[in-house]
Amino acid sequence: MSLLPHQESPRADGHMVVCGDDGLAHRLAAELREVYRRQVVLVVPVTEPQDDGVEPTAPVPAGRFSAGTGPPPREVPSPAPTREALRRARVESAAALALLYEDDETNLRAALAARRLNPGLRLVVRMYNRKLGDRLEELLDQAVLLTEPGVDRTVLDASTTVLSDADTAAPALVATAIADTRKVVQAGGLLLRAAERPAPGRGEVPDPGLCTLALLSSTATDPAGAEGSDTSGAAGPDLLPDDRVVLASQGRGTIVLEAVRRAGPALPPRRLARRGAPLGEVFSARLRWALAGVVAAVLVLTGTTIALTDAGPVQAAYLTLLDLFSINDPALEEPTTRQVLQLLSGLVGLALLPLLVAGALEALGTFRAVGALRRPPRTLSGHIVLLGLGKIGARVLARLREYDIPVVCVEQDPDARGIPLARDLGVPVILGDVTEDGVLDAARVHRADALLALTSSDTTNLEAVLAARTLHGGLRTVLRLYDDDFATAVYRTLRSAHPDAVTRSRSVSHLAAPAFAGAMMGRQILGAIPVERKVLLFAALVVAGHPQLEGRTVAESFRADSWRVLALDTADASARRPDLASTPLDGERSELLWELHPGYVLRPRDRVVIAATRRGLAELLASGPQPASEPAAG
Repeated sequence: MSLLPHQESPRADGHMVVCGDDGLAHRLAAELREVYRRQVVLVVPVTEPQDDGVEPTAPVPAGRFSAGTGPPPREVPSPAPTREALRRARVESAAALALLYEDDETNLRAALAARRLNPGLRLVVRMYNRKLGDRLEELLDQAVLLTEPGVDRTVLDASTTVLSDADTAAPALVATAIADTRKVVQAGGLLLRAAERPAPGRGEVPDPGLCTLALLSSTATDPAGAEGSDTSGAAGPDLLPDDRVVLASQGRGTIVLEAVRRAGPALPPRRLARRGAPLGEVFSARLRWALAGVVAAVLVLTGTTIALTDAGPVQAAYLTLLDLFSINDPALEEPTTRQVLQLLSGLVGLALLPLLVAGALEALGTFRAVGALRRPPRTLSGHIVLLGLGKIGARVLARLREYDIPVVCVEQDPDARGIPLARDLGVPVILGDVTEDGVLDAARVHRADALLALTSSDTTNLEAVLAARTLHGGLRTVLRLYDDDFATAVYRTLRSAHPDAVTRSRSVSHLAAPAFAGAMMGRQILGAIPVERKVLLFAALVVAGHPQLEGRTVAESFRADSWRVLALDTADASARRPDLASTPLDGERSELLWELHPGYVLRPRDRVVIAATRRGLAELLASGPQPASEPAAG
């Protein structure tokens, strides 16, 4: 979730401040230093007591970042991002600040303090609470105005971007687990798929889709295990290649961009309606037939009473019901016919009592089942097994159900964040430890299409994947791993051990860092798509201030291995949606034009969607500032 920035790009001399307590902070610092060549200050938790008189700011150890890619970062040790810690990090003169603590309240307090120190500071805040994030920008501005009434409102017009590593990484994790939708990004309400195409045969012309995003590696047997990464050299993937290069390539697969409306098989109608369940789903068929028999007996008795006595239809029905519920006086002095009818009505009433009790018990059991977790159906197959319903798992589950993919979840903690979501969606959940015998069997992993291991423990994820492979050797597996180097090692090992099965290891910090870095540089990042071990970014930006785009045709603006213009926002500048990555409201149509003519000349007021490499986006951002307000149409 992100809010479109309003200010210009960060000042060339302004440094970047990154505050965090996990691997994402260090990964983001490396991204800013290596890709965008910015000076970085890290505010990190204190690991050892500081001696009196020692300067609290120290250089980062050289082994953590590669050398020669920018000014060396500094560390400011602090147990919390206090006002004093932010002052030591020189937030007053910084261009941007990233707050990456896992606690939303900590990030909010630090954002308030930082905005008071520097009202024009660009803030990138990591938050799990989406509703709070939607109102964060207004909250920060109001807080500064209350504490410092003399602040100029025009200076206060700084951007606040709210991101979640879960939201950023979830599309890539979901895409990896789905066979026909390996990589997805959403823009303007349209779902885009990065589809992998095998190398074309002799005489075949590959379908380019909307455009060709990459040529895949020419080899997948690099003994060093570096294929698909930035160190692959000429054997690695070519990102955003020229059309002539694509046509001339031989024996190399491609990744093309396609527009899709939905992906995956449609789910059958749910057996239990969660809201307003019809009568047929509350009571069993046997009970309904028994009740129908009682009603038929009452109707027959009423008709017989009308035929054999002088009672009218209403009186006959009234007497029959009185006898049925045994609240009528005995017909001692009535004719024999009336006495027999009363006895028969009493017998029917005796049969009605247990039926009413059974109906009440069935209704109670049905509505209790509505609030309970479902179990996987015995005949379930072709589904995805999702391990872990924490912060990442809950986001992935929501994405999978958007694509109508059948899912079975496994979670050890009954109070996990994703449990209420799974209950509301009617997704089967197995409560138990995935490393225990029988848990994966209960999730029907032997008949599943894919396994997503997204628990917070790397060892648990790895152990679960190894156990699942013994049950289903060809299972497609995706692991969430904390450390990117460990993810690479696991990927190579599992690929060698199971060459016929698809294995993907993903580090959340590796997937999320490019989006956070792009937001700190002042652009709206729509998504990131991994291409082997590289990353393609999708961003929305205004053409004004970018000489590589302004006044050029779409074909002239293209630069291989750097960026490509994909779509044009046709809405008026005053009526544009602020966030192209969000889902449009019901009835709202996408205003992005994807099939642009190569001869279309890009105007300063145009807003475009581009695909770019990290270095290509860095070059665009450094080319010139974006105006604070977009030019008026005309």
